[in-house]
Amino acid sequence: MAKNTICVWYDKDAEAAARFYAETFPDSALGAIHRAPGDYPSGKAGDVLIVEFTVAGVPCIGLNGGPQFKHSEAFSFQILTDDQQETDRYWNAIVDNGGEESACGWCKDKWGVSWQITPRVLMEAMAAGGAEAKRVFEAMMPMKKIDVAAIEAARRG
Repeated sequence: MAKNTICVWYDKDAEAAARFYAETFPDSALGAIHRAPGDYPSGKAGDVLIVEFTVAGVPCIGLNGGPQFKHSEAFSFQILTDDQQETDRYWNAIVDNGGEESACGWCKDKWGVSWQITPRVLMEAMAAGGAEAKRVFEAMMPMKKIDVAAIEAARRG
């Protein structure tokens, strides 16, 4: 296990979420599944308690901790994409699997975890600053899923 690992709290579906991430994103995998050695407030001995997984090269664990804590946009995974096809593939995988669209490239999976599906061209334009970043920012604001062609057109002015 990595020295620094992101822990994502789930009500009870950490294994299903980890399997979905491993199937959806490259350089992702399902790792060890650890079962509870005894009863706990939201589960019984033998239930899946902790799931090790990797999302796009980032080591994580999923903890089936029960319904006490909910996800918010204060935490999200950001996945950089190279083109519209890749953007569409990840966005649609999340949204079409019980997730929901949000704004400016954000969506939530069916477990409530937020994702930013972000084309590199958007990040490059924002990093350029000045009038280019302003045009791109204004083009992005009304979008849900990012439209790469519209971002590229805004970059050009």
